[in-house]
Amino acid sequence: MIKNGELGLLVRMVATYVGSVIGAGFASGQEILQFFMLFGYKGLLGVVVATVFFAYLGAMVLYLSVKFRSVNYQPVLTYLLGPWGSRLMDGLNLFMLTGGLGIMLAGTGAVINQYLGLSPWFGIGVALITIFIVVLNGLQGFLTVNVLLVPVKFLAICLITVLVLGMYGLPTNIPELNKGVSGNWFLGTLLYISYNIPLAVLCTTGRIINKRIAITAGLLGGLGMGLSIGLVALSGLVFYPEVANYQVPMLFISSQVSQLLKPLFAFIIWLAMLTNAIANTHAVASRLAPQGGRRYSFIGMAVCLIVLPLTYLDFPTLIRVLYPLFGLAGMVLLGSLLIVPVRSKIY
Repeated sequence: MIKNGELGLLVRMVATYVGSVIGAGFASGQEILQFFMLFGYKGLLGVVVATVFFAYLGAMVLYLSVKFRSVNYQPVLTYLLGPWGSRLMDGLNLFMLTGGLGIMLAGTGAVINQYLGLSPWFGIGVALITIFIVVLNGLQGFLTVNVLLVPVKFLAICLITVLVLGMYGLPTNIPELNKGVSGNWFLGTLLYISYNIPLAVLCTTGRIINKRIAITAGLLGGLGMGLSIGLVALSGLVFYPEVANYQVPMLFISSQVSQLLKPLFAFIIWLAMLTNAIANTHAVASRLAPQGGRRYSFIGMAVCLIVLPLTYLDFPTLIRVLYPLFGLAGMVLLGSLLIVPVRSKIY
């Protein structure tokens, strides 16, 4: 049972979990299109599977974080993969986090340029200033910004999809499709889950929460993810197959409610990129400066400046090159999180 004094921390943890997963690909609708909508009704089965996995994985990662009192992902990685495997994954994880940060910063510029006609550096500059303010306030700043920003993007996505379903009703005669990534709905679902495991972010909170909050936050965060994935998938299937022709499906879906929602949703996509960039920066800084303080803030700001050259590259190209590596590493983590705790009877 969660005590009254723990409720605020629980809310921050759930927001941190959801905010780490709902990134640009999710908010744009492209991830949900590729991994769920394009499998038709089988994709809806995938939503159910993803919800169960996200609830379990969130609870397990947070539970392990508390057990090892971790301030970064190293202790949990060592437990899951052993000393040699954890060192290899540590290096790959740092590469993934910094690469992901570069992708998100490039995206903040691309969205501002495409939908508002402003210089990409305006979007990147505002994002950098926000990240600097957050890292100067350490872990508490990171948790606080998630409470402020994540509900905005989460509720906006849910509101638009609910309005669509309210206006057009639930999709009918959903075809049996196998057009998404991998050609198989179950494998596609596993791939989606694998590269969305927020291990690096959640493992930074092991010393400020207890096991009760950890398990509850993981379960609630997983259910929240399942709800949002399901709503986006259902609203997209209402307009299938036309929705599959758009690079940003959620902008098309929102425009079916009202054209006035398009600029609002462009901002939501930018916000999703920003919160992902903040999460990656925090994870890198926590890994390299586990004691926090000035070193944490310096590393957080430095890594943002180091990845700026990536923002000159094409946004889709960055995703196409780096995301397959992210998925491969994620499959290793997914397997270890399913097998190792059970085998070692950590419960």
